[in-house]
Amino acid sequence: MTQLKKRAPFKFDIVGSFLRPDYLKEAREGWKNGTVTDDELRKTEDRAITELIEKQKEAGLPVITDGEFRRSWWHLDFMWGLQGVKKLEVERGYAFHDEVTRGESAGLCGKISGENHPFVEHFKFVKLFEDDSVTARQTIPAPAQFLAELERGDNLEQTKYYYPDEEELIRDIASAYHTVLVDLYEAGCRNVQFDDCTWGMFCDTKYWEARQKGSKSVTSEAEKYVRLNNLAMENLPEDLVINTHVCRGNYHSTWASSGGYAPIAPHLFGKENVSAYYLEFDDERSGDFEPLHYVDGDKQVVLGLITTKSPDLEEKSRIIERIRKASRYIPLDRLSLSPQCGFASTEEGNKLTEEEQWEKIKLVKEISEEVW
Repeated sequence: MTQLKKRAPFKFDIVGSFLRPDYLKEAREGWKNGTVTDDELRKTEDRAITELIEKQKEAGLPVITDGEFRRSWWHLDFMWGLQGVKKLEVERGYAFHDEVTRGESAGLCGKISGENHPFVEHFKFVKLFEDDSVTARQTIPAPAQFLAELERGDNLEQTKYYYPDEEELIRDIASAYHTVLVDLYEAGCRNVQFDDCTWGMFCDTKYWEARQKGSKSVTSEAEKYVRLNNLAMENLPEDLVINTHVCRGNYHSTWASSGGYAPIAPHLFGKENVSAYYLEFDDERSGDFEPLHYVDGDKQVVLGLITTKSPDLEEKSRIIERIRKASRYIPLDRLSLSPQCGFASTEEGNKLTEEEQWEKIKLVKEISEEVW
């Protein structure tokens, strides 16, 4: 690839996580109960990631990830890797449409900083497989997602103990992320993806009203989250591409929130300083494409039109028709295609087989080649 062609997003793209093979799940379970050592788990992870990257290349993907195979959660493992953060066992997990997750969270045990983050070493392993045909991507939860976790439920009291001033909290989160991003860059990373579900709660009117009870406005909170994400991205190398993925929850083939992008479009699409948005559009819960007219400048949009929540393959002609509809608001050359989310945002994974997962990837490739 030329340097320009290596810049994400790609017309044929992915969000990042993949279904874990059974032998990796067994190793992680053994590690949790003490029958598998740290070194044994790392070797098993290395094997699984190596095999996954080979499959990504065979599928013709222009980007490779580690499938998030070294994580239990798409977001918490990163947060636990920051200084001043500890793993929490909580009474109730995240509430999804018809399931509740394991009860884990991230809380503070000191001031936040970002040095020596384990994800930097994780990226270095993926970087070994980068070549002229593929770009290595690192996915991490957005700074706003971390802030939302620290202010979630009972976490808020502990957060206020260390940070009675929210502005200091915001600046320390941004600084910690900036440290990690610089370290990733020095490790050779040129493509980072901020995964950010915070926007889903803004889009879901019922959820927002129940959560805030009128105490905070959508506008004030959205502006705060955008400012935090932008602070973390200030003064970074120009050739470090940062994009963001937005969805409404992805756990064991179920979802957490509903609602179109209209409530947050002026803030997220108009003011966040990313290069592209990977957006969930796989069913009616995501609304229509009209809010895309807020996407400013030359930013790009990756349409998540292929669902990872079901093994059923979408009808190719219908997906192409939806891409054409989206192009009424964003020029076709600024659009791309991907699944709406990863296949395994947590180690449990969605309800489909690995074979069905790769059939989905194949479909994305076929459609992208036909359209672009």
